[in-house]
Formats: sequence, structure tokens, C-alpha cells
Amino acid sequence: MRRALVVAVAVAAFCPFVARSHAAPLAGTRPADPALALAALDRKIADLDSEEQSDKQELGRLAGEIATARTRVVTRGRAFYKLTRAGLLPLGGGFDALVTHAMHVERARRLLVADVDEDARLHGRAADLARELERVARDRVSLASQRTAMDAARLAMDDEARRQAAFDKAFETSTGAGTDYVAVNGGTAGVAPEVPSGAFAAARGRLLFPVVARADARAAHREGTEGPGLEIHAPVGSVVRAVFGGRVAFADRYGPYGRIVILDHGDHYYTVSGDLDEIDVKIGQDIGVGERLGTVGDDGQGAMLYFEVRHGSQTVQPAPWLGL
Repeated sequence: MRRALVVAVAVAAFCPFVARSHAAPLAGTRPADPALALAALDRKIADLDSEEQSDKQELGRLAGEIATARTRVVTRGRAFYKLTRAGLLPLGGGFDALVTHAMHVERARRLLVADVDEDARLHGRAADLARELERVARDRVSLASQRTAMDAARLAMDDEARRQAAFDKAFETSTGAGTDYVAVNGGTAGVAPEVPSGAFAAARGRLLFPVVARADARAAHREGTEGPGLEIHAPVGSVVRAVFGGRVAFADRYGPYGRIVILDHGDHYYTVSGDLDEIDVKIGQDIGVGERLGTVGDDGQGAMLYFEVRHGSQTVQPAPWLGL
């Protein structure tokens, strides 16, 4: 059926789908449980906290011991200096007095050397603790970065699981016959005069073309589905419209579909519009035939709209529904 909208469409032969592949995990490997990985990381951070606290406590004790050792070194140094001054040597006391003095000098020297060694040991230990605290600080920053990344990954996984659940749920229920959705509510410019009406099933072969632009459509497939779809190549920003009236069952980003809108047309019939650059509708919104859903995007494989028709969760050949 020729439409008022001039659309040049070249439909490629529906050949077996070559899936967009993602790297598969190595055989025999299992992804780590995020909860266990986070728990292990938290234990490491707790160990670092404990180590830091212990090092700081020891460093605090050392500060007092260093002050005491330094006072002792100064005191003994002064005493040793006095004993060794030439003017205080007991030259008039005879040999015995000289020997006794020499013994006192040697004892003072040994004590001073011991105090100096202890002071050096305490300072060395303090330097070691300072380096350990620096290492703990670096490790904590590294672990905190890892935890932030893992939290982000966990949130992304939770978000993806939420999107997966919402995507699956969109095909689990449906409205009635769908006759409430067929009116054009001021629709997008360029809607064909032969606007399909009635139930969706009765519009087979008469659905509006989903892109308001010259386009090239070819058979395609998206990962996670077994049935066919269409890649409709058109310029980025081209308007994507509802091929039939319906209610928005899903409007979000979802896996290999990119930004996607799912319209529920009643009687468990759905259309899927993926790889959108912009989404202009919200979940639960009633959409008239021809109304704008968003715009064509480019996910890195060329500007296109990915389009599916589904009955329940099963994809069906979309080209006959569009009259191609």
C-alpha cells in the first residue's frame, strides 16, 4: 500500500541472524559474587584501620619515650663532659684516685653510648611507623577506590537487573482490545491518511512506517531474542513515531537495545523501538498513532532505529505488518 509519506525502503532478504557477540567468559570460570567481594574488601579496609590505630598508638608512646631518651642523653652528655675536662682530672690524688676517675669516665661513656643507641633506635622505629602509616594511607585510598568502583558496578548490576525485570514485565500483561489508543492526538506531521484503526491485529500490513525520513530497512536481530526485527537506517535525529496507538510499557535504556520504547497495543501485541537517541515519552503514557516517541540514534554501528513487533514475548516478522 502506497502511503502519502514518501519513504524509500529497501528491505534486505531475511537471512539468518548474525548475533552481535560479546566476549564469553572462559570455560570453567565463574564470576565472583559481588557481595562476597565487597565483604572481603571491607575486611581489608577494617584490617588497615586496625593497623593504623595500632601504629598511631605506638607512635604516641614512642613520642614520650623519645623525649625521655633525649633528656637522658643530654644529662649524661653533660656529666661525661664534666668528667673528661682536663681541669677536673684528679692529678693530685695519686694513682688510685686517677684509676677511680678513669672507671667513672668509662662507666659514664658506656651509659652515654647506650642512651644514644636507644635514642637512635626509638627514632628509627618512629620513622618505620611513619612509613607504615603512609603505606596504610595509600592502601586505604586504593581500597576505597576499588570499593567505589565495586559499589558502582553493583549498583549498575542492580540497575540492569531492574531494567531486565521491567523489560520482561512489559510483555507479561496487556490491555484489552486497544481501541482506546488509535486516535491521532494532534500527531506528528506526515501521518498517512489511511490511519490504521480498530484492534492491532486488524492493522497487519497497514501500520505506519516508524521513521519520518527516507530510510533503508533490513532484517536484523538483537541479542536475547530469538525472533526477527528490522534495522531501519535513517539520519540521526529523525523522528520515530508510534506505528499504532498504545500505552508506553517501557521507556528506558536496556542492554543491546540501547534506549528503547515498548508500546502495548492491547491483546498482548507490542512494538519495540530501540537504538533511540532521545526518548520523549514516559511509562504509562497513552500514545496516539503517529505520535512522536523519540529520535533515531547512533550506538556506534550507524544511525538506525531497531524495530520489532511482538505477540506476548515472542517476536514476529515485522515487515508484513508494515506492508513491506
